[in-house]
Amino acid sequence: KRGASATMDELLLAAEYILNAGNQNVMLCERGIRTFESHTRFTLPLASVPYLHERTHLPVVIDPSHGTGHTALVPRMAAAAVAAGADGLMMEVHPDPETALSDGYQSLNFQQFEETMQLCRKVADAVGKVIGADEE
Repeated sequence: KRGASATMDELLLAAEYILNAGNQNVMLCERGIRTFESHTRFTLPLASVPYLHERTHLPVVIDPSHGTGHTALVPRMAAAAVAAGADGLMMEVHPDPETALSDGYQSLNFQQFEETMQLCRKVADAVGKVIGADEE
């Protein structure tokens, strides 16, 4: 996961360090960076997806839950991440987010998760991608 104030180069160097130590099971996760903006928890720079795809063979995963910090923003940012070419999504899901011990304010309930995945499948179809269990 990229740290909130880490640069792209620092993320790539951290991944290279892990790869050089022998662990080939590495993926990159964009979860947002700290900016002066306060309307979201972090600013989620989706331009990092194609940027990282140009510079590495590693899969790029987006975390719209931490990247926005607001449940209402997660579905559209997840769909936008699919459109940007993300290889995966990491989202917080809880059966009752209001009673979650942590991060309930950014967690989807099961119904919201299903609706988010339906939206992501539509976007994936529009950009010629296949999602998860739909793969042949």
